Amino acid sequence: MRITTVEHAPEFPTKVPTSEGPAANSPGANKEPAGEAEEKINSAPILPVLRSGETLEYEVDVTKLNSTIANIKLVVGEQKNIAGKPAWHLQAFAHTENPYRMVFELDDQFDSYSEPAALTSLQYEMHLSERGQKIDSVQRLLSSMKETAPAGEIAARVLPGTRDPLGMLNFLRNVDWSKTGEARSPVYDGRKLYDVRAVLQSRSQAVVVPAGKYHATKIEIHVIDNGTEMKDTHFLLYLANDATRTPVLMEAVLPIATARLGLTKIK
Repeated sequence: MRITTVEHAPEFPTKVPTSEGPAANSPGANKEPAGEAEEKINSAPILPVLRSGETLEYEVDVTKLNSTIANIKLVVGEQKNIAGKPAWHLQAFAHTENPYRMVFELDDQFDSYSEPAALTSLQYEMHLSERGQKIDSVQRLLSSMKETAPAGEIAARVLPGTRDPLGMLNFLRNVDWSKTGEARSPVYDGRKLYDVRAVLQSRSQAVVVPAGKYHATKIEIHVIDNGTEMKDTHFLLYLANDATRTPVLMEAVLPIATARLGLTKIK
């Protein structure tokens, strides 16, 4: 067993503030005892929108280019048992499209095992194949000093309430944005731990993607690395205003271009 402590962990007890509570960056907002904060994380009110077997397909476009550069598929698998706990099996698959495969061949798979109660991460896996190089990483996430990983497994110690990127995406689907203006969580991407703040921008935004026209909730996502917000990159998430809160559009706003993940198909 190998256990690592994640570097640059954000020093705050995570919680999801309501519109009536203190803002996450206001004085006194982060002064709860860790035990109370962890209890709030695990009891945070979320809506049961996940459906086993759900498959969402996206095409990835970059401004200034006139064709799709990649496709991404998100899958909600069945609940499984990880470390003696039930967990949703969430998956993402990414593949570059021709002719861009000639420049950057990418075939990646990500697997998240997240607790049903609050979608906090129990295990995160990266199976990467990029330009002929393959990397396989399977990490058990330990948020308590009492937890240990089985012999032969790799584990990372993280803050209570930590989510991986797939768990965080589906957590944001479950937040009741009609009552909440901001959600905040530590997110572990398999290498580093970040402080992620999701801020409501609009409750009704018209969105057009290959799958159709939607009215969506627009959320801006800020990523803080070791106390400093990433200024030249931020993300926008658009969730359909329907019972499933489907992510219909995701945008990564970069200094030189914007990458758009537009929904093409729902299964």
